[in-house]
Amino acid sequence: MTLPFLKNGVAQIAMVVEDLDETVKQYYQLFGIGDWQFYTYEKPLVKYMSYHGQPADQSFRIALSYFGTTRIELIEVKRGNSVYKDFIEKHGYGVQHLGFLVDDMQAALAQAREAGLEMIQDGSGFGLDGDGHYAYLDTEDKLGITVELIQRPKRRHEPEKIFPPI
Repeated sequence: MTLPFLKNGVAQIAMVVEDLDETVKQYYQLFGIGDWQFYTYEKPLVKYMSYHGQPADQSFRIALSYFGTTRIELIEVKRGNSVYKDFIEKHGYGVQHLGFLVDDMQAALAQAREAGLEMIQDGSGFGLDGDGHYAYLDTEDKLGITVELIQRPKRRHEPEKIFPPI
């Protein structure tokens, strides 16, 4: 089976980092990349989180910006088991996943299962209207990197902070 959700290309490149604030400053100082929007993904912002099919209590800080038209996501792990913690334990810090946009997460996950790819982590309900869903597929052994499916929320919450300050 050919999976259709890769046809529009990579929407996001994500890295796990040790110190989110310092890494954001480095990207800004070295490359002029900004503005960075910061969020802490945990409950209650993210209404539902799972890890290997079980409800999860995770916390991670993220910062979002763009390299041209590609979104960059930096992730700092705070607590809980996650694909990010697994990556750090196996590889150290670095590029952890590529993100692909989907219009219908449930249909995309069904297509992935049909192709033999299992979801290993997800989170949903982080948009202002309770929408938004991300899901990680178990692709590292097959592709050398983890694939994230992203159904972006129509409206986001205001970021906790923006760097550089406006």
